[in-house]
Amino acid sequence: MIHKYKMQGKNIVIDVISGAVHVVDDVAYDVLDFYETASKDEIIEKLSCKYEEEKITEAIEEINSLKKDELLFSEDIYESHISLWNKKPIIKALCLHIAHDCNLRCKYCFASTGDFGTGRTLMDAETGKRAIDFVIKGSGNRKHLEVDFFGGEPMMNFEVVKEILEYAKEKAKDAGKVFKFTITTNALLLNDDNIAYINENMQNVVLSIDGREATNDKMRCRVDGSGSYKSILPKILKVAESRNQENYYVRGTYTRNNLDFSEDVLHLADLGFKQISVEPVVAAKDSGYDIREEDLEKLYDEYEKLSVEYQKRWNTDRWFNFFHFMVDLSQGPCVAKRLGGCGAGAEYVAVTPEGDIYPCHQFVGMEEFRLGNVHNEGEFNKDIQDTFKNTNVYTREDCKNCWAKFYCSGGCRANAYQFNHDLNKPYSIGCELERKRVECALWLKAMEE
Repeated sequence: MIHKYKMQGKNIVIDVISGAVHVVDDVAYDVLDFYETASKDEIIEKLSCKYEEEKITEAIEEINSLKKDELLFSEDIYESHISLWNKKPIIKALCLHIAHDCNLRCKYCFASTGDFGTGRTLMDAETGKRAIDFVIKGSGNRKHLEVDFFGGEPMMNFEVVKEILEYAKEKAKDAGKVFKFTITTNALLLNDDNIAYINENMQNVVLSIDGREATNDKMRCRVDGSGSYKSILPKILKVAESRNQENYYVRGTYTRNNLDFSEDVLHLADLGFKQISVEPVVAAKDSGYDIREEDLEKLYDEYEKLSVEYQKRWNTDRWFNFFHFMVDLSQGPCVAKRLGGCGAGAEYVAVTPEGDIYPCHQFVGMEEFRLGNVHNEGEFNKDIQDTFKNTNVYTREDCKNCWAKFYCSGGCRANAYQFNHDLNKPYSIGCELERKRVECALWLKAMEE
């Protein structure tokens, strides 16, 4: 399988299975339309009105060579191996819901403004410690483990965050493990003391802001309805600078209210942020700010516009890193990751303030996906874990024939379930946007080379 497209004067061809990416001339680009279905003489006849026979022949020979080297039209070697994957899943990452409460009332919040529809509660230290015990025990021989302190807003329960983190570090020494900690925060409660603690102990920080002041404040409101931009901006800037512009992300969400989201990305870049992620909202149909099919062409243009500006800023002091344009063609994710995705439900789980275990933060509250509870050591639903473990790009009919399947690994299972009530049927709007992001990212790699 191949995918080809034109962008900003470049002809780009992707060999899906091998991952090879080629920049080709117009002749080869057009030859590929007929290569698998027509003979050499037929191709020459079809294209003789546009190109000289010698040029067409050269293009065919070059494609033949790439095919022989398994860099074009390479054979799918992965699907037949899926059935051989009998490795026992291990839990290696936790999303700890430190607070099912929040001091903002973001309109697009998938977590019902922080309480996940289950009531406003805070995790106690004992539950967090049992969660740490759970991941250490479930991690098998894996040494490196991850914990994301999440909410709601985890800074509303920061003393418990610290107690759990210190406990984890001590337990890790005894167990021969190493924890990597992340905290995701809206930044309202940040101050000098907790920033210092975060910088000393957290390997990553995710800071929420949507971009321009009007964009942010339309969706990210305080309890009284007022905006949050002016309060959080200096704090977020301080965190970014204090971490030397590394090991953090400012993360925003764009909605139908700001389809010109590239302006929000560039606004954040112009403020001085170097690590930026702005992602499309996933919202219920007709909520008023949900992304619709008629919005896609505008959004494609925005991603392309952003990628052009992104490329212009390389090697200047205005450079920034955009999460969705990151792609490594030499040392990308392993095969298991490319086929299976994030590991939700199999390797990664979320734990609520009460200790209930779910496949990820977006499944919290869905009783049919409850895996167990950290306070009940013997309670863990292996059947649900196996269901997630066995979900991959080849169990999803829509993914099998998609050229981008190894870049998104089938997309978000929670989004699939939310929109289609089926873990194996991906969210179509998300797929369309992912394909465009990948095209932009590969164009950027071509420009870099």
